[in-house]
Amino acid sequence: MPAATTTDLLGLPRAALAEALAPVVDRPFRVEQIYQALYARAVPDFAAMTELSKELRARLEERFHIGNLKVSERRLADDGTCKVLFRLGDGATIEAVDIPDRGRHTFCISSQAGCALACTFCVTGYWGAGRDLTAGEIVGQVLALRADRGLPMEGLNLVFMGMGEPLLNLANVRTALDLLTEWISPQRITVSTVGLLPGLEEMARWEKRPNLAISLHAPDDARRSEIMPVNRTTPLADLLAALRRFPLERGRKITFEYILIDGFNDAPADADRLVRTLSGLRAKVNLIPVNPDPVLGDRMVPPDDARIDAFQARLRAKGLIATVRRRRGDDVSAACGQLRAFGRDPRGFRGRKAVPAR
Repeated sequence: MPAATTTDLLGLPRAALAEALAPVVDRPFRVEQIYQALYARAVPDFAAMTELSKELRARLEERFHIGNLKVSERRLADDGTCKVLFRLGDGATIEAVDIPDRGRHTFCISSQAGCALACTFCVTGYWGAGRDLTAGEIVGQVLALRADRGLPMEGLNLVFMGMGEPLLNLANVRTALDLLTEWISPQRITVSTVGLLPGLEEMARWEKRPNLAISLHAPDDARRSEIMPVNRTTPLADLLAALRRFPLERGRKITFEYILIDGFNDAPADADRLVRTLSGLRAKVNLIPVNPDPVLGDRMVPPDDARIDAFQARLRAKGLIATVRRRRGDDVSAACGQLRAFGRDPRGFRGRKAVPAR
C-alpha cells in the first residue's frame, strides 16, 4: 500500500510502537521483535521480518511502512568519505555523510531540511529554512547509512553537524537520541549548536546527555554577529553564562568550534581573546579552516597552514586543548559547511554578502 495511506513505524519508541501496532499485534514479545527488527537489524521492509508469520507480515504491510528516506545519490571522495543525498516522502532532500577514520566511522547527520540561521560561512544557511525532520527521518539516516555502508551499529560515532540547527528541532532530536542510545553510547554522540538558550536549558535536564559542541567561530560579539546573525539576539555573555550552568560529567568538556577565516579571526590577538572568552569553562577548541564555496563569496578563504598551526600553538601555550579538524570530503562538497542537498551546481546563484577582510 502507498506510504501516504499508511503509518510510518520508524521513529516510534517502544510505547508508541505498541500503541500503533495494537490493532494488529497484541503480544508484547511480537512488538519487541518488530522493535528489534526496525532498529537493531534495520530491516528495509516487513518481508525481511522472517521471524513473523506471512499472515502477520501481510497485515503489517496493509497498515504501515518503514521510513520514507530514499537514497537519491552517493558521492565518494578520494579520502573515502561518502556523502549520501536522501529524498524524503514529500520531495524534500537532505544530506548525510559517512566519515571513515582508521577503522571507525563517524556519521554526520541532519536535523532539518535546510537552516534558518544564515551563518555566512555555511552553504546550508545560504539556501535558507526548510522543515524539521521527524524522529524517524533522523534515525533513518543512521540506519540507511549503516546499511548502505555495510556497518554494524556498535562502534559508530554520530555528530549532529549536518543540515539544520538541532536545538530548533529538539523534541524530534531527543526522541531520535533516545532510540539510538540503546545501541550507541551518548559519549559517542555529539550535538552541535549555535547555542540557543531554551534548548540548552532543556538539554541540561536530560538524563542521558550527548557531548555538546558550540558553534562559536569568533572571539567577540562584533565579529560573531557579523558572521552569525543569531548572536545579535543571543550575545556571548548570555551564551557563556548558560554554558557555565550546563552540567558536565567528570572528564567531559564542551567543544567550541571555531571557523578560521583568513584575515578575519585568525590573528594572534584573536587567539588571546578566545582564551579570555572561554576562561572558567571546561572547554576544548576545534579549529576548522573554512571550506570555500562559490555561493559564499571570495572572502571565505582559509588561512595558510603556517597561520593555522600558529593559532593552534598559541591556544595550547595558554592552556587550552586545541585540535585542527582535518578537511574531509571537500572534493564532493561533504566537508563542514558544504551540505546543500540540491544536487546542482550553485554557481548561477548570487551569494550573500561576503565577510569583509580585516
